[in-house]
Amino acid sequence: MQVNIAIFGQLTDIITKDDLVIKDINDTNAIIEQLNKKYPALATIKYAIAVNKNMITNNTVLNDNDIVALMPPFSGG
Repeated sequence: MQVNIAIFGQLTDIITKDDLVIKDINDTNAIIEQLNKKYPALATIKYAIAVNKNMITNNTVLNDNDIVALMPPFSGG
């Protein structure tokens, strides 16, 4: 199983890419844990997560070829 990660805004400064593919991952908590280990600065900032264009606030089980977006905080106006 693989999951596609799309990275936006200032998060690309930390990860230095705008997309990643992560294999053998089951849920969003595991993605966060893996990315925080590889990119420690990511653990120090807040960001929103969407799975298949749906914003999430809790751990979410992932399926093969899901798209997970990591987005910096934003506000309406």
